[in-house]
Amino acid sequence: MEPVTLHTDRLVLRAPTTADIDAITAACQDPEIPRWTTVPSPYTREHGEGFVKLVAEWWEDGSQAVWGIFHDGVLVGVVGLHHITPHSSGGSTELGYWATAHARGQGFMVEACRVVIEWAFAELDLARIRWQAVAGNVPSARTARALGFRYEGLQRQALTSPRGRDDGWVAGLLPTDDRTPVEWSVLM
Repeated sequence: MEPVTLHTDRLVLRAPTTADIDAITAACQDPEIPRWTTVPSPYTREHGEGFVKLVAEWWEDGSQAVWGIFHDGVLVGVVGLHHITPHSSGGSTELGYWATAHARGQGFMVEACRVVIEWAFAELDLARIRWQAVAGNVPSARTARALGFRYEGLQRQALTSPRGRDDGWVAGLLPTDDRTPVEWSVLM
């Protein structure tokens, strides 16, 4: 699959390149990113180089689609569709994202994820998009809820990372869902 560039009113989403390694490395120094994701800590420039290389490989083999999110040319986050299964298998993927510290609270992530979700349902012909996060990651859950995901429950010790095992929240989005946010029991 060839990398695709997506646009919103404020953002450009494109596959990260070697020119973005320093910005990615700087962003991943924020302790909130490895706290809630599988991003290594401490995060080195070599990690950034490896990430950019992997993103290119994932696009090429169609297993994952990952975009850097840019506002006025500045990296404000990363969003990806992970573990893409072919349509013949029912077509599904997992949405994952992180935002830079300075970009949080500006609506960039919801805006970026919306265009990725629309692209995924239209171009990949998916039956389902899954979201999961470490239990307690309220900002990520609020983003998923705003996108119309439906909370489906708690998975005990289901998520693994360098920290070990964590309980995980899980939610799903179908192409037929109206995307209107509904109540989530974990956000009340």
